[in-house]
Amino acid sequence: MYKIVALLFSLGFFISNQIFPEERAAKIECFSYLMAEKEASIDDVLTQVNQFLDNDCETFNFGINDQVVWVKIDTKELRSFSNPLLALNSASLDYVYLFPVKAGKAGRSLVSGRLDGIENRYFKSHKIVFQLTELEKESDYLLLKIENTDKKIFTGSFVEDSDFKSILDFENILFGLLTGVFVGLFFYNLFLYFSVKDKLYLVYVIHTALVWVAQASILGFTQILLWPEWDWMNSRSIVIFSSLVSVVGIWFLRLFLLTKQHLPRLDFGFNIIYLVYAFILSNALFFSPTLSYRSILITQSVVVWYVLFVAWSTLRMGYRPARYYLLAWSIFMIGIFLFVFSEMGFIPTNNLTAYIMPLGSALEVVLLSFALADKINILKKEKEEEQAEKLKALHENELLIKEQNNMLEEKVRIRTDELEQTLRTLQNTQSQLVNQEKMASLGQLTAGIAHEINNPINFVSSNITPLKRDIKDIMEVIGFYRESGEREFSDKTKKEAKQLEEELELEYVLEEVEQLLKGMDDGAKRTVEIVKGLRIFSRVDEQDVKKVDLHDGINSTIILLNSSIPGKIRIIREFAELPMVECLAGKMNQVFMNILNNAVHALADNLDKIPDPKITIRTRAFVDHVVVEIEDNGPGMPEHVKQRIFEPFFTTKAVGRGTGLGLSIVYSIIENHKGTLEVNTEEGQGTTFIISLPIYQNAPKYES
Repeated sequence: MYKIVALLFSLGFFISNQIFPEERAAKIECFSYLMAEKEASIDDVLTQVNQFLDNDCETFNFGINDQVVWVKIDTKELRSFSNPLLALNSASLDYVYLFPVKAGKAGRSLVSGRLDGIENRYFKSHKIVFQLTELEKESDYLLLKIENTDKKIFTGSFVEDSDFKSILDFENILFGLLTGVFVGLFFYNLFLYFSVKDKLYLVYVIHTALVWVAQASILGFTQILLWPEWDWMNSRSIVIFSSLVSVVGIWFLRLFLLTKQHLPRLDFGFNIIYLVYAFILSNALFFSPTLSYRSILITQSVVVWYVLFVAWSTLRMGYRPARYYLLAWSIFMIGIFLFVFSEMGFIPTNNLTAYIMPLGSALEVVLLSFALADKINILKKEKEEEQAEKLKALHENELLIKEQNNMLEEKVRIRTDELEQTLRTLQNTQSQLVNQEKMASLGQLTAGIAHEINNPINFVSSNITPLKRDIKDIMEVIGFYRESGEREFSDKTKKEAKQLEEELELEYVLEEVEQLLKGMDDGAKRTVEIVKGLRIFSRVDEQDVKKVDLHDGINSTIILLNSSIPGKIRIIREFAELPMVECLAGKMNQVFMNILNNAVHALADNLDKIPDPKITIRTRAFVDHVVVEIEDNGPGMPEHVKQRIFEPFFTTKAVGRGTGLGLSIVYSIIENHKGTLEVNTEEGQGTTFIISLPIYQNAPKYES
C-alpha cells in the first residue's frame, strides 16, 4: 500500500512537468475572447472583432453559463510548425468549432467535441484535436467557438503531429497506471468482502468503482471506453457520477465511523445532504445539466467541510479508526477544493489542477483501504484483550471451584455409601414397575381391543368392495332401462315412469347410496388405522433391536391418545425425512406415550388460560443420530421442579393421577439406547423435550 501512495505522488510530479513540455509544444497563453449568445453566427462575430477582450496572457476560466465563448488566436507561432495540430487540454467541451480568418472572411469550418463523436476526430482519443493545414497557417488568425453545458475553460497548444502521439501515449499510460491502482483496490477489497462478509467492504468496492468512472469522465476516457456515441451520457456523466461518488462516500463514512451511534445529530444532517444530491441528479437527468453542475460545485465545497468536521468529532470521542479516514478525506478535500476553485475561475487552470482530482481520489481510496485494515487490526486487538480478560476470569473461577471441590469431597465420601444403597433399591423397584406397567398397558390394549376389533372390521372392509361393485352393476341396469325406455316406451308410459322416479326421488336415492358407501368405507379404514396403531404401539412380539420408523411410532401413539386429547388442543407435526433407527420399538413408543400424555395434561389443566393450546412434534436427521422434539405451549415448569422431574416417585400431579415414575422410566429407556434427553422450560413459556438417539446401536443387549 505504501508503494501505491509513493507511486501516486510520483505521478503528480510527472503530470505537472511532462504534459505538453515546452520543447514539444507551443502553449497558447495569449489570446482574446468574446462572450456571445448561442444564436450568433460567424459573420456576426466577425463584425465584432474590435470588441474582443484580451486575456492578458493568463489562463482564463469563462465560468458556467449558457453563453458561447469565441476565442481569437494569433497564427504567428503556427507558421514555424511543419505538420501542426491544435490540441485542447479540456476533454469535457460539448462542441468546439474552428474557423481560419483571412482578410476579414472565414474559411472552412472544423468541428470537434465530446458530443461530436469519437469517430469524427482526427485522433480517436480523449483529446479534442484539430489537424491544421496551410489554410490555417496562412490565415490572419483563428476563431474558436466553444459551446458547453458546464464550465468553459480554454487551455491549448500548437504541437507537431509526431510529438502529439508521444504525448498522447504518455497520458494513456498515466491513466492506465491510475486505473491499475483502482482495479487492484477494487478486486482486493471485493475478495475481502466475500471472505469476511462485512457490508463495509462492499460499500468501499462500490465507492471505488464510482470514483474511477467519475474521474474517467472528467478526463474524457469514458467517452472512449464506455459510451463513445452516447451524447446524452457524455454531457451528464461528470455530474451524475460525481454525485453518486459523494452519496456512496457518505454511506461509507456513516458505516465506518458509526456516526448514527457516536454522533446521531450530525448523522441526521447527511439525510439533508442526500436530498440535495437527489435534486442534483434529477435535475441533471431530466432538466438542466448546467444548473446541476453549478449546484454540485457549491454542494461539494460545503459537504467536504461537513464530512471533515464529523470525522474530527468522531476522533475526538476516542474512536481510533477515524485517524486514517481523517487523513484520507483531508487529501481528497484538498483535491476537491483545487478542482472546484479552478472550475469556478478562482485559481488558474493548468495541468496539475486538471489532474488533481484523479490523483486526490486515488489517494483517498488507497488511504480508505488503509483505514479498513487499521479498523480490522483495532478490532482484533480489542478482541484479544477481551479474550485475555475472559481467560483470567476463567482461571480465577477454576481456582475457586477447586477449593470448593476440596471442601465438598469429604461430605461426598460420607454420603456415597448411603446413596449407592438407595440407588440400587430404586433401580430394582424401577425395573419391576417398568415390567408391570408394560404388561398391564400393552396386554390389555393389544389382547382386549385389537384382537376383538380386528376380525369384524376385516369382515366389513372386505365386503365394502364387492358391495360397491354390485351396486355399480345395478346402476348400469337402471341406466340401461332408462335409456331403453326413452326410445321404446309410449308417451304415457314415459310419463308414468318419470312420475314414479320423482315420487321415489331416484336421483337423491342414487346420490345417497354413494354417500353411504363412502361413509362406510371411511369408517372401516379409520377403524383399521386404529387397530394398526395399537399393534404398532405395543410391539409385544418385538423384543430385539430392529430398524424402526420413528414416525410410525409417533403417529400410533397420537392415535391411541386421540380420545383423551381435548378438541381445542392442536397437534402439529413438523416431520423431516428420517432414516430407519435401530431401537426397541415398544420401549420408544412408551417414551412418546409418557411425554405426549404429560403435555396433554399440562395443556388440558390450563385451557382457559391458553388462547391457542398446541403440541408441536419436530424430527430432524443428522449424520449419526436423529432428534425428536416434543414442545407444548403450556404453563412450563419452575427451575426447582425442572431439576427433579426425572427422580423416581416425584410428581406435581394430584394424588391418584400420577405415580411419579413416567419420566424416570423414559430417562432410563433413552439412556439404555445410548441417547440423551434434555428439557428446555421456563415458567409461563412452555416445555420442550429434546430426544437424541443414535441411528445404529452397538450394544447387543437391552433390557426387555
